Amino acid sequence: MMKSNSKLEVRGWRQETGNWRQITILFLALTISCAPHREQKKREFTPLKYAQGFSIKDSLDCKWVEVNHPYQGAKSGYTYLLVPKGKNIPDHAKNIQGISVPINSVVCTSTTHIPLLDYLNETDKLIGFPTTDYICSKKMRERVEAGKVKDLGTDKGMNMEELFVLKPALVMGYAMSEDLGQLKKIKELGIPVVINAEYLEKHPLGRAEWIKFMALFFNKEKEADSVFNFIESEYLTTQSLAKKAESKPSVMSGVVYGDVWFMPGGKNYAAQLLNDAACNYLWSTTESNGFLEVSFESVFSKAKEADLWIGVGSYKSLKEMEAAEKRYALFKAFKNKNVFTYNFKLGAKGGNEFLELGYLRPDIILKDLVKIAHPELMPQHEIYFYQKLD
Repeated sequence: MMKSNSKLEVRGWRQETGNWRQITILFLALTISCAPHREQKKREFTPLKYAQGFSIKDSLDCKWVEVNHPYQGAKSGYTYLLVPKGKNIPDHAKNIQGISVPINSVVCTSTTHIPLLDYLNETDKLIGFPTTDYICSKKMRERVEAGKVKDLGTDKGMNMEELFVLKPALVMGYAMSEDLGQLKKIKELGIPVVINAEYLEKHPLGRAEWIKFMALFFNKEKEADSVFNFIESEYLTTQSLAKKAESKPSVMSGVVYGDVWFMPGGKNYAAQLLNDAACNYLWSTTESNGFLEVSFESVFSKAKEADLWIGVGSYKSLKEMEAAEKRYALFKAFKNKNVFTYNFKLGAKGGNEFLELGYLRPDIILKDLVKIAHPELMPQHEIYFYQKLD
């Protein structure tokens, strides 16, 4: 399984040993070229700039892909051995999934996977998805409407019979805990399952860099590098521009569900975006990378004079917000109509484009936030994801 341009160098060969010895050595080299227990020293890491959830090791013409943190609190990860199609997958440990690449079909389970396919020009490889109404991508919706993407039911209750009939080259899923649920059943059907843990990345560009993960299964690493480099450049340029702001508006976020106010923690990627947009997120010093659960009274005490309120669930108007919770009207940001939702862009069937495309395009989110907080810095930018509520 050596590269076509690789050379086998064996010192000490002598002509009198005969050609059989050369042939034997070559055969052995081909046999063990991807063997995991013998190739450790020959693997080379492919550097990633921001993503911490996965790593890539090249070993001759094979790739070892490790998802280090498949779910919150995971103590171990998953390893995938990617082998060029047409070549035998070598023997490997039972806990390693062997996959022939490039794949010719895939079933994804999260809308955040859809843009990765679109940007790699692999839209046509998606053949199944749970609840296709959630998909916003125009290119992918055309396939859905043409009957080329099978609706497999709800995420937690996928139709196993229909999935088995589809026989995708792999299913790309995500895990919230060690119990893989439906994904475990899919593996039992003999369909390879790959875990995409992009949602755990702390830095917005770390999430975007998972396009390199998707690219591995299509042999499109160069294309992924090109896409990511553009996104990174746009993000860093906007971040640098935001540093020129003369002041930082104070920002609150989230809404009440039941008796609890949910909002991003200080280590959450949303807080990172606000910080990079030169905003003073009032809960930026908290250590959580998930969501905080705070009482209404605590939020009001700290944020009643906040300049901006960014992220208010699915509310479509200030009137609707006040009807749901009268006390919302007590906040300065509400009184001044400086309340913004990210539900502005909806797909043909009601899917949320922010929740689909936003992971891959944090540069657009950042531009929107800078436009909201410092409109003088980006006079030409038209807000894409957000909408000011009236």
